[in-house]
Amino acid sequence: MRRLFPVTDQTVQTADEPDRSADHEWSLDELADAYAYPAVDGPWLRANMVSSLDGAAQHEGRSQPISSDTDMRIFGTLRGLADVVVVGAETVRLEGYRPARAREAFADRRAAAGQGPAPAIAVVSASLELDFSLPLFAEPLVPTLVLTGAAASPDRIREAEKAGAEVVIAGDGPGVEPAKAVRALAERGLVRQLTEGGPRMLGQFVAAGVLDELCLTVSPTLTVGDAQRIAGGPSLSIPERFALASVLEEAGFLFTRYRRI
Repeated sequence: MRRLFPVTDQTVQTADEPDRSADHEWSLDELADAYAYPAVDGPWLRANMVSSLDGAAQHEGRSQPISSDTDMRIFGTLRGLADVVVVGAETVRLEGYRPARAREAFADRRAAAGQGPAPAIAVVSASLELDFSLPLFAEPLVPTLVLTGAAASPDRIREAEKAGAEVVIAGDGPGVEPAKAVRALAERGLVRQLTEGGPRMLGQFVAAGVLDELCLTVSPTLTVGDAQRIAGGPSLSIPERFALASVLEEAGFLFTRYRRI
């Protein structure tokens, strides 16, 4: 892997610091440094998505066919840095989500940041039509959160809580309001927030103006078909502008990071 942007200033690089613009295998510590959350007051919501060259976020309903081993290492690094991973109910069903696990490589870094051993998973669901017998709810290292609206079925809320999930009301109606979800998680001390999809939920975060950062892997693949883009839903009246923060490259994959201006 090599860093294409920002360009390393060789005049200030120390002798023991690797030249990250040169092609070499990056350690997890290097990746964690590159993707560290900024020091800001309040929550920071970043998204992690992958897209083919022709704009597909999935192939046959799953992201894995357009991903790579390095993409998955970055996926794991972003999880290793986060307080909470926010994901839509449909993505949980399609991708077979499991609880986040503690990883020794991030243990010291998480302890120094005052974090628990693994990020919580927060599932966004208006209907709460979820299989609460799945390991995500039955076997988590950290209790799974379920974000829903105030009009959610009381019976389904009780079922979720009986399964050990923490139900968080983040909307006045049947659905979840993105800004309220971000605030509700931050009130629980979960300020380093990561969303992994799906496209519809990411579109809602973008439309609400609460997405701070996009980590986008551009896969050197073409899928054709009619797969969703990384974000779906109604278009914005004015496109929201993001600034390029960094670009890494390996085997034709571009690992980009953009921040809201």
